[in-house]
Amino acid sequence: MNVNKTPLPRLTLAGLLVLLNACAIGPDYQRPTMSLPEHYAEQTWQPAAPADGQNRGAWWEVFKDAQLNELEAQVEVSNQNVVAAKAAYDQARSLVSQARAAMFPAVDLSGNATRNGDSSAHTQSNKYQVSIGTTWELDVWGSLIRADRNVRASAQASAADLAAATLSAQGELASSYFSLRETDIEYALDQATVTAYQRSLLIAQNLFNAGVTTSSDVLQAQTQLANAQADLLGLERQRIQFERAIAVLIGKTPEEFSLAPDANWQASQPQVPTGVPSEILQRRPDIAGAERRVAAANELIGIAKAGYFPSLKLNASEGASASGVASLFDNNLNIWSVGASLSQSIFDAGANRAKVAGARAAHQAAAAHYRQTVLTAFADVENQLTAIRILKLQYSLRQQASSAADKVEQQALNRYRQGQISYTDVVSAQTAAFNARRALAQAAADSQNAAVALIQSLGGGWQAESTH
Repeated sequence: MNVNKTPLPRLTLAGLLVLLNACAIGPDYQRPTMSLPEHYAEQTWQPAAPADGQNRGAWWEVFKDAQLNELEAQVEVSNQNVVAAKAAYDQARSLVSQARAAMFPAVDLSGNATRNGDSSAHTQSNKYQVSIGTTWELDVWGSLIRADRNVRASAQASAADLAAATLSAQGELASSYFSLRETDIEYALDQATVTAYQRSLLIAQNLFNAGVTTSSDVLQAQTQLANAQADLLGLERQRIQFERAIAVLIGKTPEEFSLAPDANWQASQPQVPTGVPSEILQRRPDIAGAERRVAAANELIGIAKAGYFPSLKLNASEGASASGVASLFDNNLNIWSVGASLSQSIFDAGANRAKVAGARAAHQAAAAHYRQTVLTAFADVENQLTAIRILKLQYSLRQQASSAADKVEQQALNRYRQGQISYTDVVSAQTAAFNARRALAQAAADSQNAAVALIQSLGGGWQAESTH
């Protein structure tokens, strides 16, 4: 379309576009304050030096398990909870683009053609119209700016939710994997125990056949063997459950996934660097998400307050109307218009006042949730630090107990062969030795899971800055 030589429409529009910059009505955002401890209450814990040079994102690598590393790499791609969180984050980002677009003029192009006729006069006429127009709501009171800040903060909270879902799935996978490996070790111990009980039954049977002992010894040996074999089946069922849990976490069906047993698996006990307590605020995605929701709620107060003030909209259009397509773009036929509209609510029965009050209450609730999340985070870290310290001591004691019980078991068998004690004493010694070995394996797995829980409570390798 040719430009009309009269500069008034363009100059008027340009003047309106450079109107006063918006002044945002409402409170400026300030992060909720909290009193943070300078150190952890668990004084006996000695944190390792920060490993800033390492890839802190792949936190599971500190366990030095190649199989675990391979499984963890599949969580972000295949876990459906993580996929859903990623889709929610993408949706939040689209809202940011929508809010930002509302701050710019909207331009529309329209055209129509009509044909009229008079049957009595036998006449016909054509009319063609084309126009391009723009509308723009001036953000005089900053409501659009605050809307943009609101959805931006919400998108950042969604990014934190994605990180939290990923960290949760990764931690659950690590715990399930360590539990499965602990079950492998227990299964091997039970198999060895079943073999030992079979030998004990044979000894009791031979002594009974020789007339040295009574049938009660044979029955006790049979009972002990049957219970151990039943425990073995229970461990088999338990391992299958852990294996299927891992399959779900990496997005596979049980038929698609299997993990070979490894009775020789060795647990690795890493030292997890904790740093200073305040670092939790930057590392935990749930805290960052809660803080971003406080920021989003703060912007809603300003948006509600802007409702007290009038809204100003500008519109401009330029077009042409003609009876023929050839003459539609003739300069002399161009038409234009520039206008502005101002609207103000006179009476709303207190509706806007209620919106402001509701926005303030929502902000207070979000701030309280943020503070509660921080308190819970510190409690989580303290609990895991305590668990790691105590489990380390327990593991040492379990080792001593298992070693002593093994010796007692061997001595009891030797004395029974010599007829010095009854088989009841042998059963007691073997049961104690078996329980001590299982407790030792469980203590190792508990230490692994406590390390995983500590890493999760510290926020893994995630950084709050990744969403800004």
